[in-house]
Amino acid sequence: MTRRTDALSRARIVEATIELLDTAGESALTVRALTAHLATGRGAIYHHVATKDDLLAAAADGVIGRVLAEVGGDGDPAPAIRALALGIFTAMDAHPWIGSQLSRDPGQPAVRQIWTSLGSQLARLGVTGPARVDAGSALVNYVLGAAAQHAAGARRAPDAAARQEYLQALAATWAGEDPDAAALLRDHDDRAQFLAGVDIFLAGVSALRKPAGVSALRKPAGSG
Repeated sequence: MTRRTDALSRARIVEATIELLDTAGESALTVRALTAHLATGRGAIYHHVATKDDLLAAAADGVIGRVLAEVGGDGDPAPAIRALALGIFTAMDAHPWIGSQLSRDPGQPAVRQIWTSLGSQLARLGVTGPARVDAGSALVNYVLGAAAQHAAGARRAPDAAARQEYLQALAATWAGEDPDAAALLRDHDDRAQFLAGVDIFLAGVSALRKPAGVSALRKPAGSG
């Protein structure tokens, strides 16, 4: 192996980590594999990151950061929330390892970025105070959970034929419990269902919007 002689940046280490995770999965991510991939030594890696956990967190932050930068946040907040959610879903579809990584630590940079971005859009939508925190928590949990579940299914059924077979088997399992759900599973579209959930959230969160000069909580008529 020919060692590289140029300075190795943290950004290049993160990109190489993402490449390894995408092609071989988390189990293949080791410092040895990364040094071979980058044609460098361990010292150059440890100068920027201390542990494998640091690498995973930085890789997830790199992917999520690109999603949030592409979506932006200057337009109508409801479509922006929808676009942010779909961007995260699409990122997890392309990088299935992100789902398990984001569930490890709610304080890691990628999760904080998601919280901040969605929270700011909820505030622009008119949801403030404790309601914004509750709504933000519900939305983040839904987005991360649903996207991670889809990514897990994608790993189990990596191509169209395998996916159809998987859905048919799942529908057969559900047939006795919920025939309506079983019928929908046969032609299931994860992306469409995910967006339907986001739309349900946005319809519900409209009730939390606080018009200027109006209390967020109204007493029922005749309650005193």
